[in-house]
Amino acid sequence: MRKVTGLPCCSEERKAQLQELCDSLGIQVNQYELLNLALTHTSFAHETAHYPHNEHNERLEFLGDSVLGLIVSTYMYKHFPHFDEGRMTKLRAQVVCETSLYQCAKRIGLGKYLRMGNGEIASGGYKRPSILADAFEAVLGAYYLDQGFAAAQEYLLGLLEEEIHAVCNGLVMMGDYKSMLQERLQHRAQYEIAYEMLGFEGPEHNRTFTSGVFVNGVEYGAGRGRTKKESEQQAAREALERLKREESS
Repeated sequence: MRKVTGLPCCSEERKAQLQELCDSLGIQVNQYELLNLALTHTSFAHETAHYPHNEHNERLEFLGDSVLGLIVSTYMYKHFPHFDEGRMTKLRAQVVCETSLYQCAKRIGLGKYLRMGNGEIASGGYKRPSILADAFEAVLGAYYLDQGFAAAQEYLLGLLEEEIHAVCNGLVMMGDYKSMLQERLQHRAQYEIAYEMLGFEGPEHNRTFTSGVFVNGVEYGAGRGRTKKESEQQAAREALERLKREESS
């Protein structure tokens, strides 16, 4: 893809952080400046001295939203030929909604790499669903510009294909990893799934819970969340990842 010019430069320290993110996602980028822009919130641009106020991720978010919609629509069109337009529209809306994108952004630790103004940082912007969902779309837009549609499609489906397939088959709502885990294990002759709270930390009004999921008494995953329900969902997601690794090995 053609290099996007005129972007603010990245320091070597920032490039190292972005490379860490790329390594965790299993992707490569040629233009660190583009990925950096995708992770720059408007508050950073407006509050940072001598930084261009229009250099933030909103345009990339706009682009990423379109790329996301095209990838999900293409997947549905190819894999579910019996779906009519109305059904595909409803299911796509469920997949690309803020809640599902926020969960995905949180899962890959995107908040750790966001650049934000002091006000947003103080108010917990790194955890705000709307900010994380927007950043997820912006990163997709940046990756599309840097590597092309095929690479963006592979990246996104690597994160969401199983969930998209489950939603389209009417098995679960997006992000319902507990139901997905149960569905994955149904082919086994005997299985028992149990969730246990492993602990919590923080004051009563701001606690983080840790839960584990056990399959036939063996711990398959652990997850953290602001509620017990959320921590169980994250534990189920980790268990699904383990099962996928076991089945592919």
